Amino acid sequence: MNHVKSSIQDKENIRRRNFAIKLIIFFGLEFLYEGSDLLTPFLDDYPLLTHVIRALIFLTSSNLIISLGGFVTRRIYLRKRDDYKVQPNFILGVDRIAGILNSIALLISLMLAFGIRPLEFLTSITIVAAAIALLTKDYITNIVNGLIMMFSDQLEIGDKIQVGRHTGFIRDITLINLVLKNDSGEIILIPNNMALTTDVVNFSKNNTHQVIFDVEMSATNEIHLVPLEEKLVAILQKSKDTVFPEGAQLNVLERKAETVLVRFQFPIKTGEKAAEISLKKEINQALIDWTHEQRKA
Repeated sequence: MNHVKSSIQDKENIRRRNFAIKLIIFFGLEFLYEGSDLLTPFLDDYPLLTHVIRALIFLTSSNLIISLGGFVTRRIYLRKRDDYKVQPNFILGVDRIAGILNSIALLISLMLAFGIRPLEFLTSITIVAAAIALLTKDYITNIVNGLIMMFSDQLEIGDKIQVGRHTGFIRDITLINLVLKNDSGEIILIPNNMALTTDVVNFSKNNTHQVIFDVEMSATNEIHLVPLEEKLVAILQKSKDTVFPEGAQLNVLERKAETVLVRFQFPIKTGEKAAEISLKKEINQALIDWTHEQRKA
């Protein structure tokens, strides 16, 4: 069984246990509110306590309905998808929607606890609600875009992508940001709006991705690109199992009065993390040595 699917099913077992506990709490609260004749006079004397119990009943029942909907959705998804096609994004999206609905249920429960009728309250603050919606439109757009990414198969947790000038592995998709971790271990937060409106390169959708080196060289000395390319390709030849030396390229990106910007790139198999790090060190060292030799010359 796919380890992603196995992990999801383990979490489902925990959710079922929590669902049973919440169901017991719900019946207990319902009994206190409706079925206990001994507590009825006491509740009549303390209306605030009555409101609190009603709010807890509403919150618990809402959570049970949302959890049940999540169970059914995830079960249908896992049954219809093959093991290797199961995506953590979909499960994450279901959990995020459940979190939003539970937050709304909590807000309504707080209103009920203080004796406020939610419909009347929302009607009375229509203008304020419209102003809040305008102020938070960017956040709302981020949330919508985050849900779009969660339920699509274009970006998945674990993919190596490039967004603008940032490259890294997707570690999480929140309702606000796309969380990347680059090769040096730094965490990069990219707003969901930017991830959907900017050109995104997904290296993990192919069996290979490009490793790129940009180096700025002094134009005051003679620059011989052919020997440099041969030297770098010779390094790649030692790792033919993980890289494709025939796809290596050395190109001039930009010429300035005093410097020349040169790019060396080559394809490497996706998932060869250790080999990529080792090659990067070796290529960087070769570029440094070559630049030093040119300066001495």
